Amino acid sequence: MSAGERETVYATLTKYAQSVNLDALEPQQLAQVKKQLDEELEHLTSSFSQLHGAQGKFNECLRCVNSRSESKNSSSEVLVPLTNSLYVRGELTNTETVLVDVGTGFLVEKKLDSAATFYENKINELTHNLNELEAIVQQKQMNVRTIEEVLRQKLITQQFSQSQS
Repeated sequence: MSAGERETVYATLTKYAQSVNLDALEPQQLAQVKKQLDEELEHLTSSFSQLHGAQGKFNECLRCVNSRSESKNSSSEVLVPLTNSLYVRGELTNTETVLVDVGTGFLVEKKLDSAATFYENKINELTHNLNELEAIVQQKQMNVRTIEEVLRQKLITQQFSQSQS
């Protein structure tokens, strides 16, 4: 591994946690740092999946608002879900507004264009957060690979010196 790659790991570890000189650590300590990074990666990957799922839900909401906007003059009959597999027929009395869940179960009545803007902003915010999180995940994955390489080199050196003794 080149000195430049190690400097990148040092800089990244400094940015997100603390500065660690990989060459100064014992193999057991390196294994512990790797374990910690693996746990962080697992948590970040889980967060990424959850954010991606939320983005999909907001995209579906935006699609529904846009389809309602496009068909203002069409039939106002709808199927209202009571459960995942049970629906009842309903009729919209007001086709100009929708109820938007703005978080923690609070519903706000918004005009269709305002609701579309709300969902577009949420989607853009999540996209930005997903891009940042993806960069962090990629950097942590690179750090894990670097630590694995340093650990492998230290173990080989240790085995070689023991066989020479």
